[in-house]
Amino acid sequence: MENIFSVLYSFFNSMGFAKLFYPSTKVGSFMVPGELIMICIACFLLYLAIHKEYEPYLLIPIAFGMLLVNLPFNGLMEHPENGEIGGLLYYLYQGIDLGIYPPLIFLCIGAGTDFGPLIANPKSLLLGAAAQFGIFVTFIGAIFLGFTGPEAASIGIIGGADGPTALYLTSKLAPSLLPSIAIAAYSYMALVPFIQPPIMKVLTTKKERVIKMEQLREVSQTEKIIFPIVVVVFTVLLLPSASALIGMLMLGNLLKESKRVPLLVDAITNSLMYIVSILLGLTVGAKATARQFLNIDTIKIIVLGLIAFAIGTAAGVLIGKLMCLLSKGKVNPLIGAAGVSAVPMAARVVQKEGQKYNPSNFLLMHAMGPNVAGVIGSAIAAGMLLLFFK
Repeated sequence: MENIFSVLYSFFNSMGFAKLFYPSTKVGSFMVPGELIMICIACFLLYLAIHKEYEPYLLIPIAFGMLLVNLPFNGLMEHPENGEIGGLLYYLYQGIDLGIYPPLIFLCIGAGTDFGPLIANPKSLLLGAAAQFGIFVTFIGAIFLGFTGPEAASIGIIGGADGPTALYLTSKLAPSLLPSIAIAAYSYMALVPFIQPPIMKVLTTKKERVIKMEQLREVSQTEKIIFPIVVVVFTVLLLPSASALIGMLMLGNLLKESKRVPLLVDAITNSLMYIVSILLGLTVGAKATARQFLNIDTIKIIVLGLIAFAIGTAAGVLIGKLMCLLSKGKVNPLIGAAGVSAVPMAARVVQKEGQKYNPSNFLLMHAMGPNVAGVIGSAIAAGMLLLFFK
């Protein structure tokens, strides 16, 4: 009989239920059942992704990866030791650890992006550059809050509203912050339609919001083919540390604009994009263990990320106001908000806000210029931070 009880007791202790409710994680001065809390957070993120449709393509895999890794004793993120095989998610995570997944996402973005609006209006580059201001302001703020230089750089990049860039930089500089930064970055990307409009309204007048802009000139196919080649040569010579992101972005765009490999472009923008997205999201979520996520630094990162994003949006709108003034009312400053890298969501927000105040206003193509400039700008900002702190 004792043997039966002993076997049953051992069996119970080997089950995840035994650990799930055990206070295993220290938060401040208290011990809490960390895995249970993380499972609840994962379920909440799944609710936001599925019911509220907040970035579902990435938030569902991230939340499910978080759910899996916090179910006790499954060994999915276990490191290989003594010649034994590691967990499945450990091996899949090497795509982030080695800096593979984010550049592949940039390849897919490039293959689906039209740089025509930026080529037609090169001044849009200024708006894309201005929106990166939040990165560097938040970097300074993070330093004051006690983060190291590499950690502050990783937190600041959230302000670019570019998830792959944030993951790429963080995996290189501060891997321990990856779960918090990934969730903050993608959450704020999903919340663009809620965060940006109040900032746009506060910083512009009704007279400015109703400005109608002239139609952009037509861009030739030759210009579209030359553009990615020129950008990659100039950028990589200027900032070699940005070559992985910029190189893959421009390769994807060149494949698209060459008009010679439509099947390849279709595979990149559809199949490859979805495959890499699920692998990236799942493995990022798998790093969000209770020990790494449940701490005061996570709260600081979420707050700083929001500040970074708000400052980036505000800086773009303010430069838009300056361009409006210098052009004597020909530029609608709302398009400056699209300077963040959330493509094409930020441009759509500008279009929606513009039509709210003037139903005959069509700002989408004008906003796409700074929007795609923001993608380039965030990659260059990441390259600069890598150069300083790698």
